[in-house]
Amino acid sequence: MLPRATIYNQMVVDRQPPAAALDQLFGALADATRRDILARVMDADASVSELAARYEMSFAAVQKHVAVLERARLVTKRKDGRTQRVAGNPDAIRKANRLLAEFEERWLVRVARLDALLAASPQGEPHARRRDSQGHHGADHEGRRPVRRARRPGVGRVR
Repeated sequence: MLPRATIYNQMVVDRQPPAAALDQLFGALADATRRDILARVMDADASVSELAARYEMSFAAVQKHVAVLERARLVTKRKDGRTQRVAGNPDAIRKANRLLAEFEERWLVRVARLDALLAASPQGEPHARRRDSQGHHGADHEGRRPVRRARRPGVGRVR
């Protein structure tokens, strides 16, 4: 008996970054301050001192945020005399965007399949017949169900 060949989706396998790199990327983007820093340096390069002046935190805290962004390759730093200039890395943003687009495509395919199933079914007719045969208990004359108030738990009641 011949062994079965395993087929991989080459687009996903070949182009997807390693899991650790994705964890760093999305971990860096998980923080609001880091997203704000990234947005600022995507518009224009800035020194760490210029960035620190915009936040109510220490210079060291901003340096740490920039270091997290740098490890995730979302920004690059370069020396400019005595200062370090921080610049955004559009390639890393594109990488994250591509991955999210792949997830979106998967969901669009699933939704399209669901739409096709719903279009092919007789509009849930078996369920509607079963409901009609049981009757609409408590429905008003227009077919709407009355709003039922939730029962409060018997807190403090003696039973």
